[in-house]
Amino acid sequence: MSVRVPGLPELSWTHGEGDVRVVDDTLILTSAGHVDWTNDATGRHPFQHAATSLGFAVDGDFVLSARVRVPGRRTTFDAGALTLWSGPDHWAKLCFELSPQGEAMIVSVVTNRYSDDVDSTVVADDHAFLRLARIGEAYVFHSSSDGRTWRFVRLFRMTTDGPFAAGLMAQSPLGERCVAEFADIRFEERTLLELRDGS
Repeated sequence: MSVRVPGLPELSWTHGEGDVRVVDDTLILTSAGHVDWTNDATGRHPFQHAATSLGFAVDGDFVLSARVRVPGRRTTFDAGALTLWSGPDHWAKLCFELSPQGEAMIVSVVTNRYSDDVDSTVVADDHAFLRLARIGEAYVFHSSSDGRTWRFVRLFRMTTDGPFAAGLMAQSPLGERCVAEFADIRFEERTLLELRDGS
């Protein structure tokens, strides 16, 4: 089954089919319980069971952004995320996630065999804007409170030539489910020129 959202290429499920609704221009993903993507750097067994992940093939430079909201009560690590997927050893995600301290945060994970996991900004609002872009052979993550001024999160490469799919995901590693809403979704085939000036 494929999913259509205004402004995006046709979306397909990355890991089996999950629970999805499209209301006006908002994509609503509901994860099952105990689903996540992680290749723990300590060497624990990789865990990639987030069925609620939709993506589309990307080739060349692009910019993908969305306003992400996770309504209701959240369990630790519940998140809505933008994703980049090439295979089980090469993927990345930029998350609006609940920390173990009960704070909503911007969290990024980049996996080249093992996952490099970084906590970034604490978010006071009930939503965050997330952005994923490709520039040549590199990728960049940004976050924003208003969708206009962007805060640099990280710049990285993947140790594979792909192919890659960009997408959106809901995860609930410890809980019974997580609902993630993606609105103001934008996809542009263009090169992001400035990475650290807020644009």
